[in-house]
Amino acid sequence: MKVHYGFDSLPLFKAPVITVGSYDGVHGGHRVILQRICELANENGGESIVITFAPHPRIVLGKAEGLKLLNSLEEKIALLEEVGIDNLIIAPFTEEFSRLSSEEYVRDYLVGKIGVKTLVVGYNHHFGHNKDGDFRFLQSLQSQYGFEVHEIPRQQIDEEKVSSTVVRRLISEGEMAHASHLLNRPYLLITSVNGKGECVDIDPYKLLPPMGHYEVDIEGYGRAELEILYEGVRVLTGLQQHCKQPIRIDFISSK
Repeated sequence: MKVHYGFDSLPLFKAPVITVGSYDGVHGGHRVILQRICELANENGGESIVITFAPHPRIVLGKAEGLKLLNSLEEKIALLEEVGIDNLIIAPFTEEFSRLSSEEYVRDYLVGKIGVKTLVVGYNHHFGHNKDGDFRFLQSLQSQYGFEVHEIPRQQIDEEKVSSTVVRRLISEGEMAHASHLLNRPYLLITSVNGKGECVDIDPYKLLPPMGHYEVDIEGYGRAELEILYEGVRVLTGLQQHCKQPIRIDFISSK
């Protein structure tokens, strides 16, 4: 997967198939959309593209109090690459960008900067300064700007709604197995570990489970036990030496 920072030095994409959003968690519902853009790109001989934003819009707009995210940017990049996305565009979110109207956003960025041919959105996707852009609005622009839009309905797993909000609640309650079921994978933490076995450099907005002990799988080391403390996280078994590079930790279950 190629990662592009900003819109100013983008290559000429081939028949771009695009989706846009925070994609916090890259959960089972998100993956239906992501798999669909990959399918459409393959069918049309094009490239799949995800556009996401950094920093998170709530941080820029002064609404970050209480903000907890399922993924750091590094984790999101890793998860999107696993899905098989061709290109990720990380758009710098600014106050100026937040003031764009829905049509300016489509005309100047999706069409003007990327040359969108196909756009895939979720059933509740809204965009633009007043959040007045949605699937119906995009449909009204198809002929004018020469693209087609597809809408993905709400997704369920075992008759349960899948959303980032639901997954956040489960993780905040320590229900790691249930959360993993909706994520279609274990909950991911990418972190560095110091010589004391303490996890460091964790994104300040990263949602961690409550205090307690958890069974985890550490990439390159295998199963271990991880303890969530009030002011930190430490690996109790399996990894006590200093790691110069960030490592991947997948939560398996609560202990």
